[in-house]
Amino acid sequence: MVDVTRTFTVTRSRADVAAYLRDFANATEWDPGTVACTQATPGPVAVGTEWNNTSKLYGISTELTYRLEVDEPGHIVLKGTNKTATSTDDITLNEAGPTSTEITYHANIEFNGLAKLADPLAGIAFERVGKETEEQMIAALQK
Repeated sequence: MVDVTRTFTVTRSRADVAAYLRDFANATEWDPGTVACTQATPGPVAVGTEWNNTSKLYGISTELTYRLEVDEPGHIVLKGTNKTATSTDDITLNEAGPTSTEITYHANIEFNGLAKLADPLAGIAFERVGKETEEQMIAALQK
């Protein structure tokens, strides 16, 4: 299992941050591993909306189907699944001022079957990716 948490503040309102992060198609801008992410279900983004996500990290490509599980003003949960892993992005948003938001980004990846053998190395790799994710998310939200 991989478990990475980062807490940081951006100069943008909580409502704007929530609107941006709840649409997982935006992950191409803030997630260093995401190379493509398209909404798979029609209509506006709401609980149950799904995205087809293609990620590539350290030369390994994978495709997951992400689903918006929780969509509240201060809490967003997106869960991605495929045969080898379940990835959960749990994002908490707290007002840090009238135009600032504190973001706690918690990524958890559970490997299935033989993929569990990658746990020790994946933990080290995802710690590095966690820092890159923080930097890219800040840059994307403060455009």
